[in-house]
Amino acid sequence: METVTELMRIDAGDTSWLLVCTALVFVMVPGLALFYGALVRAKSTLNMMLMTFVAAGLTAVVWTGYAWSVAFGHGGRLWGGVSQAGLSGVVTQGTTNGVTYPVPLIAFVMFQLMFAIITVALISGAVADRVRFSAWCAFVVAWVSLVYAPVAHWVFDFGGADGSGAGWLAQRGLLDFAGGTVVEINSGAAGLALALVVGRRVGWPQQPMKPHSMPLALVGAGLLWFGWFGFNAGSALQANVLAATALANTMLAGAAGLLAWLVVERVRDSHPTTLGGASGAIAGLVGITPSCGFVEPWAALVIGALAGTVCAFAVRWKYRWRIDESLDVFGVHLVAGVIGCLSLGFLATTTVNASGRNGLLYGGGTGVLGTQLLAVVVVLGYSFVITLVLAKVIDGVMGLRIDTEAEVTGIDLDQHLESAYDLSSANSGVLGQHSAAHRSEVN
Repeated sequence: METVTELMRIDAGDTSWLLVCTALVFVMVPGLALFYGALVRAKSTLNMMLMTFVAAGLTAVVWTGYAWSVAFGHGGRLWGGVSQAGLSGVVTQGTTNGVTYPVPLIAFVMFQLMFAIITVALISGAVADRVRFSAWCAFVVAWVSLVYAPVAHWVFDFGGADGSGAGWLAQRGLLDFAGGTVVEINSGAAGLALALVVGRRVGWPQQPMKPHSMPLALVGAGLLWFGWFGFNAGSALQANVLAATALANTMLAGAAGLLAWLVVERVRDSHPTTLGGASGAIAGLVGITPSCGFVEPWAALVIGALAGTVCAFAVRWKYRWRIDESLDVFGVHLVAGVIGCLSLGFLATTTVNASGRNGLLYGGGTGVLGTQLLAVVVVLGYSFVITLVLAKVIDGVMGLRIDTEAEVTGIDLDQHLESAYDLSSANSGVLGQHSAAHRSEVN
């Protein structure tokens, strides 16, 4: 194996940029925890937030153990093998995913770890209020291993310096700059499958289950938007014009999505809402994720506006189909992810990224659109089916759902013996007894 010094000369600026972007993407973890935690009822806040944080811890261990190797090892078209299990030899290598980048491979490993964390954490929003914490932990490990890592290999892994061992969708020329398929469609399809197995919340949809703190939800959405700059611009792996373009497109698409959703609400419901604004921004950001490094800024506005508009209607599907996909992982992330991926068949241009391809609007043929559509169908289908099987197995072995009484009382107290807010003397008594017992054990 070649060492870093033999392979290339590491560029300090590009490496610094990637490290900063890695940290920015990790900011999305507390951002998502705050966003999801604020959107549920107060009695579920801590559980919702902890599901995101434990996903970070478990995914980091699994990623180091073998998932990185499965996702980015050059073992074959369908999976990368386990030759780099335990990150063996990674610190002595440079990044050569089809192109030689002047950054250490270990920096790229950590950057991609953040993608894996946020993807599996997104799924938790589909089953808010009602999943056993231990079952969720088992799901995270299984899903990252059997769904995320293989899909990441198919899409993100372009092989070694000679292209050998590239993922099969990458070999077909799929355009996905920062994870429209791997992150957005993948998590959206999984969220739907998991929600189907777990079932509806007690009282849904007859009882209103409104967010308990929209101000905190807006702060969480803002942190997500902030972290998204690292998510998308960092995917250039260099501090260059392409990274700047991806960052600009990210900003513009988020803004367009926010405004489009608010317009829909104003016309349809007479009142724009804060939840609509936050959701619209996220829809726009999701839509631009696969395309931010392949389209011009005006196209980013179009994609963001389209994603915000369509998702504003898509989130209502669950009431018609009576599927309690609680926080709209499917309605926002999958739907906007599909829009972003398919838009490349029309709007991609090599003037932005020479390694890309031209869409129909720029004189390209239907080949790009066909490849994008293939990837959408394959990733959606694979994620949905495997997640459905995993959920059924975990449910059969250990039980996915808490009991009805615990759900009504609150999952925070049932699973963690904690409460986010001291809202009643009953809670204070329970927590006080727990604290006293803990102090007695310590002493």
